[in-house]
Amino acid sequence: MCGIVGYIGWREAAPLLLKGLKRLEYRGYDSAGVALLNESLLVMKQKGSVSGLEAATEGLSAEMKAATVGIGHTRWATHGEPSDINAHPHQNTVGDIAVIHNGIIENYSVLKQELISQDYKFSSDTDSEVLVHLIDRIWKSDSSLDLESATRNALRHVDGAYGICVISSREPDKIIVARKGSPLVIGIGTGEYFIASDAAPIVEHTNKVVYLSDGELAVVKKDSYVVKTIDNIEQEKIVTELDFSLEKIEKGGFEHFMLKEIFEQPAVMHDVMRGRVRLEEGRICLGGIEDYLDRLKHAKRIVICACGTSWHAALIGEYLIEEFARIPVEVDYASEFRYRNPIVGVDDVVILISQSGETADTLAALRTAKEKGALVMGICNVVGSTIARETLCGMYTHAGPEVGVASTKAFTAQVIMLYMLALALSRGRTLSQDEITINLRELSRLPEKASRILELDSQIKDIAESFKDARNALYLGRGYNFPVALEGALKLKEISYIHAEGYPAAEMKHGPIALIDRDMPVIFIATRDSTYAKILSNIEEVRSRKGRVIAIANEGDQEVSRLAEHVIYIPQSSGPITPLLTVIPLQLLAYHIATLRGCNVDRPRNLAKSVTVE
Repeated sequence: MCGIVGYIGWREAAPLLLKGLKRLEYRGYDSAGVALLNESLLVMKQKGSVSGLEAATEGLSAEMKAATVGIGHTRWATHGEPSDINAHPHQNTVGDIAVIHNGIIENYSVLKQELISQDYKFSSDTDSEVLVHLIDRIWKSDSSLDLESATRNALRHVDGAYGICVISSREPDKIIVARKGSPLVIGIGTGEYFIASDAAPIVEHTNKVVYLSDGELAVVKKDSYVVKTIDNIEQEKIVTELDFSLEKIEKGGFEHFMLKEIFEQPAVMHDVMRGRVRLEEGRICLGGIEDYLDRLKHAKRIVICACGTSWHAALIGEYLIEEFARIPVEVDYASEFRYRNPIVGVDDVVILISQSGETADTLAALRTAKEKGALVMGICNVVGSTIARETLCGMYTHAGPEVGVASTKAFTAQVIMLYMLALALSRGRTLSQDEITINLRELSRLPEKASRILELDSQIKDIAESFKDARNALYLGRGYNFPVALEGALKLKEISYIHAEGYPAAEMKHGPIALIDRDMPVIFIATRDSTYAKILSNIEEVRSRKGRVIAIANEGDQEVSRLAEHVIYIPQSSGPITPLLTVIPLQLLAYHIATLRGCNVDRPRNLAKSVTVE
């Protein structure tokens, strides 16, 4: 979602803020702005790109070029259309306070009417502008208050989610930051501090960071910082060292981050399994859940909550855990879990999956499960994220930074984590040692098989050329590959804007078959498993209605080549492994169709990388 950067120190702030905002462009945005503070306060903001904002700042005065305090923001519209006026930062009437805000103020309408009745004038349609006028009103009402206490008191009136930075020319030596439901991190330098909504803008300058927790407020100065609760109780914070480098968030010679991340998957597979898959010992070692493994094995039920691509990974996890460990599993949209009054208790395990560890709906599901007494476990990619801190146990995917908005390597990392979890839960209970060893061998061969699929990139690009003008597409799979069909369809519509749907192949004749004609590409996942013969029958049904068939099949399968217009061959693997291979050609197909259509695959319209609002 929206991106936040802030700086206070000894360097010129403007270049640092602009570079930081560029590092956050992958999150998705529609406008950008900065506020610079050097005795006086200057705000510059506009609809459009950070590059456009950068060009506008070239005419800064000498005073503002020398400013060493500032905040910057990229906005993803919620309240009010993308425009110069609705862009952040927002200022109070006299222009001596500036605020940037991520999140949604749910009671903004009530607060706004209150402020209007007290003669405050609003220039934007946003919920965020309420904050700056509220801080201004509270500060003016009591001469004993400072910026910190005025901000704290203002936030006590706010319902909803926020990550904010506040600066003022009345107190030009500090930045006030606060968080509730929207992530903020403080980078610790030497005589300088960096603030951001994630670590991407910070890692270039320091690897030492402090993550704010919900309900915390920090006062950041050039030579110090202090973190307190919203009730003004000082907090001791752990300084975390970032575990990724600047090089990992650069494109590395690829045209897009998404393509780079697709091609990183063999290495990610290796990293996810490193130290965990003990082939020589015939076992899985999952240190993050070791102390809770017995409780996990004896759970009455496992509920997995996630959103988007992570939800698709969770569906594969359901198949894996039920097949290997024979524990009942339910998969819930995190956004629905808290609102349907779920029946969850102390005998249940609730697993939360999120790439960022900050997904608002997934955090809400986590807190609901905790309130009901379930054991909560996290699977996420970002060390120090809220899900990592608030779950009782969990596992990091170690996928590295994922910049492309459409998730690729995070999906494969999550599925491998669930595969390893299923094997760990089955050990000594449902699978023999020989069966576990066979599965570990299959996992260990994954990186090499994935690399072989990536060698088909040019062939897949040629196939994409034939289908780039399609208006709709249907993705069909069965068993373990039904969730992959859902994921393939999601990738296509996310980045190419072609309408696509995924279905279990057998469900095609219960409605979707009515859509099939000569203009409808149908992508079948037709690997050799127990449903192979039925998939072939489904392909015949599509062919008889003039549908155009693209098939993902195992190497050496001549039967599929007789039926399909195009076949993408992948290495033979066992059924549970296939989703980790079949998804790769679908990622590449979506990528190439989107680029051939001239779409911005790293920043698809209307989408954000980390969805931190409900």
